[in-house]
Amino acid sequence: MEAIEELAQLSESMRQAASLLADDDPSDDTAPRRPSTFLNAVALGNVGAGKSAVLNSLIGHPVLPTGENGATRAPIVVDLQRDPGLSSKSIVLQIDTKSQQVSASSLRHSLQDRLSKGASSGSGRGRVEGINIKLRTSTAPPLKLIDLPGIDQLALDDSVINEYCGHNDAILLVVIPAMQAADVASSRALRLAKDIDSDGTRTIGVLSKVDQAEGDAKTIACVQALLSNKGPKNLPDIEWVALVGQSVAIASAQAVGSENSLETAWQAEAETLKSILTGAPKSKLGRVALVDTIAKQIRKRMKVRLPNLLNGLHGKSQMVQDELARLGESMVQSAEGTRAVALELCREFEDKFLAHITSGEGSGWKIVASFEGKFPDRIKQLPLDRHFDLSNVKRIVLEADGYQPYLISPEKGLRSLIKIVLDMAKEPSQLCVEEVHHVLLDIVNASANATPGLGRYPPFKREVIAIASNALESFKNDAKMMVVALVDMERAFVPPQHFIRLVQRRMERQRREEEMKNWSSQKPQEADQSMAKRASSPQTGAEQAGVSSKSSKEKSSQQDRDKKGSNLQVAGASGEITAGYLLKKSAKTNGWSRRWFVLNEKSGKLGYTKKQEERHFRGVITLEECNLEEVEEDEPAKSLKDSKKANVPEKGPSLVFKITNRVAYKTVLKAHSAVVLKAESMPDKVEWVNKIKAVIQSKGGSFKGPNNEGGSMRQSNSDGTLDNMAQRPADPEEELRWMSHEVRGYVEAVLNSLAANVPKAVVLCQVEKAKEDMLNQLYSSVRLMCCP
Repeated sequence: MEAIEELAQLSESMRQAASLLADDDPSDDTAPRRPSTFLNAVALGNVGAGKSAVLNSLIGHPVLPTGENGATRAPIVVDLQRDPGLSSKSIVLQIDTKSQQVSASSLRHSLQDRLSKGASSGSGRGRVEGINIKLRTSTAPPLKLIDLPGIDQLALDDSVINEYCGHNDAILLVVIPAMQAADVASSRALRLAKDIDSDGTRTIGVLSKVDQAEGDAKTIACVQALLSNKGPKNLPDIEWVALVGQSVAIASAQAVGSENSLETAWQAEAETLKSILTGAPKSKLGRVALVDTIAKQIRKRMKVRLPNLLNGLHGKSQMVQDELARLGESMVQSAEGTRAVALELCREFEDKFLAHITSGEGSGWKIVASFEGKFPDRIKQLPLDRHFDLSNVKRIVLEADGYQPYLISPEKGLRSLIKIVLDMAKEPSQLCVEEVHHVLLDIVNASANATPGLGRYPPFKREVIAIASNALESFKNDAKMMVVALVDMERAFVPPQHFIRLVQRRMERQRREEEMKNWSSQKPQEADQSMAKRASSPQTGAEQAGVSSKSSKEKSSQQDRDKKGSNLQVAGASGEITAGYLLKKSAKTNGWSRRWFVLNEKSGKLGYTKKQEERHFRGVITLEECNLEEVEEDEPAKSLKDSKKANVPEKGPSLVFKITNRVAYKTVLKAHSAVVLKAESMPDKVEWVNKIKAVIQSKGGSFKGPNNEGGSMRQSNSDGTLDNMAQRPADPEEELRWMSHEVRGYVEAVLNSLAANVPKAVVLCQVEKAKEDMLNQLYSSVRLMCCP
């Protein structure tokens, strides 16, 4: 046991030397440690060979599950630490920095449960996840024991064997039952160990369950031959040790109450083996012999590795001496020289850091990815629908007004709603700051690792990283304050122009509704007046009859369509599909053609066919790129004389509207920069215009109404003042819904502005300061450090 503890110290020294050769700092506990495998012991063997029992004997407690049908279904790694202060029966389980005393039976049952769950969740041949535990006992040597599943099990993949056994210095414990000693030459486990360790410097053969072969003279003879190195000639030259089943070595120890119970049990095990294997060497019998053999093999393996390690250290030492000679003795023997070296290293670090920032090397591209991807996505995912739900708007307005309801407009409630919603933008903005901070920290570490000079001075390298990290931490706090101030700035002041426009839009909407109603109610009266004028006009009977008949027919047809309402068809789950006939003006002939149009509000497309039955569109307009405008209907000019003769009635509202592209030089449909359409009736036009306008305005387009002076609609009798507007009763709920919709548009515009401005603040407070202030702080701190 003492020999292995000395080897453990030597193993740690060799690990530190390997770290030095790799330019790592062995004294840095935060840096990832290069693992040493000299003290690893891996059990190889078939199912039921007794691998877990052999490892339990080394541990001194039956913690690993055992069984004839393959109890180990996944690799189990037991990291042992020897604590002489514990009693022989104590087992302490280490979980991170916490310790918990457990019993062998509870630990064994816990492992059995985990293995059973893992077996039920996985199927077939594939990679299996290992189980890692760390134990402290007074009986176990400081080894890391790896219990692999049987090599004839499907659960054991070749990659698992290579991970734990290949390309390292782990000791291979090839476990073979004593009853199979006669067939040891054909053992698959032994062949596998020979492939991994061809020279046999880290392989130990373990003959288990010798007590079960008692009475079988042939088997006992084969076991004694192997222990005496007189086995088959084709066997590798390895050390052999014999053990009994764990029942003798472990169970008997548990029955004795003294502190020396385990030593007594191991002595009893050795005596039992001596009585069975009378012709075998006594130094190869029992658990104590196995521990000594493992220590012997570890020592051999270290001797193999030590020359290369010493040569590497010598070469490293020579490199350091050459570097010191290059820098000059005066530079490293004086404060000025030390300062010069440190500042030179800082300049190398600065070059690497700026290269990462300006050229996007390493993690620099993640800053742009955060600005263009994650941050805008978080802004878009804010729950605006929930906050602008009508019931929530009502609640906020009610709470804001207190016991006195608002008189004209719920301004206080709407301002409160704006503040609540904009406050949600603080969290995405601060997360953007945190992401950029982590990216800059990664760049600092990557730049330090890429600076060759800092690798020669690990303590100074850690100091440079610490100074830069502290500076970035202060920049992060400044950036958070800046982005929060940006949000608070928008919350604190809502421009009054928005609410003025809100009232103006409401008045305009009511005015147009009044015009529509007045036009509908006055149209029959105008028809009667027109008929009376024509009857009293001094025209000939034929002329009067012809004009009157034609005008009456057109008026009657138009009135019938208007009275019937819209003839458009609506389809879709939520009514997003609208279809009907429109007249399309030809750019070549300047005439009108009747076409079947289909509007999809969800996709924002307006397509048309020549006939309703056609399945393929002849043209499609993408509305998200367009503007909508109501225009006058062009009619051929007539002379005053012709006009008086025909007694042309007063011109009615225009049914024509036009779709144009937002960009003047781009086309809307095919090669046309504008598409002029005409509805068959006023209800049809109103419905078409409203739906197309909703799609275009939702995509940022504009809508231009008719000219008030010579517009397509008859001038309203209302003067549009607030007094007249107040005379007509309005639905408060509808008004509140409309106002909340307008306020949401304002909030979305502010959020879009924040999505553009927050990255600017982050760049100013973090990235730009990292390029200037952080490096200045680094140079200042280094000068102070190097002062005598």
